[in-house]
Amino acid sequence: MGQASISRIRDCIRSLNYAVSLHAAEGLDDDNLTIFDLESIILSGRIVERQRDHDWGERKYLIRGRTSDGREAEAAVKLGFDHITLVVITVYLV
Repeated sequence: MGQASISRIRDCIRSLNYAVSLHAAEGLDDDNLTIFDLESIILSGRIVERQRDHDWGERKYLIRGRTSDGREAEAAVKLGFDHITLVVITVYLV
């Protein structure tokens, strides 16, 4: 799977072409964050870490940004198997 740029990741958010994992949904709930906060984190953020899963070969990206009310948070994301859909793995306040 090719490497994603922050602009490609943001395009997925802007076009609503993303899926939120159960783990990420629980993280949003645990930190009292909304889907708008998640979108804000990614749209305002930058990639702070790139990881590669050695078993599956998937690339994952850790994005640090701000929630809609300015709190610092991170979201871990990857491109789906279709190379088009963004998958949000987890999200949390920093």
